[in-house]
Amino acid sequence: MASVGFIGLGNMGGPMAANLLAAGHAVRCFDLVPDLVAQSVAVGAQEAPSAAAAATGVDVLISMLPASPHVEALYLGEDCILPAIDPSTLVIDSSTISPSSARKVAEAAAARGVAMLDAPVSGGVGGAVAGTLTFIVGGTADALARGRPLLEAMGGNIFHAGDAGAGQVAKICNNMLLAVQMTGTAEALALGVQNGLDPATLSEIMRKSSGGNWPLEVYNPWPGVMDGVPASNDYDGGFLTRLMVKDLGLAMEAALETGAATPMGALARSLYAGLANQGLGDKDFSSIQKLFD
Repeated sequence: MASVGFIGLGNMGGPMAANLLAAGHAVRCFDLVPDLVAQSVAVGAQEAPSAAAAATGVDVLISMLPASPHVEALYLGEDCILPAIDPSTLVIDSSTISPSSARKVAEAAAARGVAMLDAPVSGGVGGAVAGTLTFIVGGTADALARGRPLLEAMGGNIFHAGDAGAGQVAKICNNMLLAVQMTGTAEALALGVQNGLDPATLSEIMRKSSGGNWPLEVYNPWPGVMDGVPASNDYDGGFLTRLMVKDLGLAMEAALETGAATPMGALARSLYAGLANQGLGDKDFSSIQKLFD
């Protein structure tokens, strides 16, 4: 079993750390919010007094932070933790950040002899709790081989997308497509209902036809059509609209850097930003259905 430092114990990081503990790994954790640390300590983690302390003398260091500035501050900032990390430690950052930030941090780590993976996740809070996350990994094959047992303790699918930053590119491509699918599904359902169709019947027709997609299969945005999804719980829980706006912003940044054309992604970002501005930023992203009411 490995000794693991874990930094960032929010909605995703807390359950991920708990699954590492359940698998028998020793976890030393840190978060700026004391209550989150206390929750991890209650299930067997050891509290670290600082981020640097969490990173010192461990086999693997995992970070799960909100955005690029937080990750860059942790690893590259004035009080960064890179000097505290032993070259024998593998670093895994599971935050969803810009590919350029992931590459910058990985290069700085490599300059100190530290192997690093960017390993953003898909699967949401439910997947984090259940230990069924999908990890989309950028970095060397050797580093992934070292980290795989830890990732397997937290997830059900592990994909190697390529070199440093590739995990982030694949993650934002996936989420851009998801936003487009959800928006199109919500629009089609509203059109059908406004023309007299039952939303459940229309959903089943489209699911079994050429318009079938992931939202229709497992995450229907129309309230009452599907049990156990945010749409049937006043859009509470799930993947927050403001986080979708963030991820779509990362996709647009990547598109600008390479000159890629992303007209559907740009429209989806505009629609989701409008939804957040209507006060639905902390509702699930399937609440895009409300734009078509």
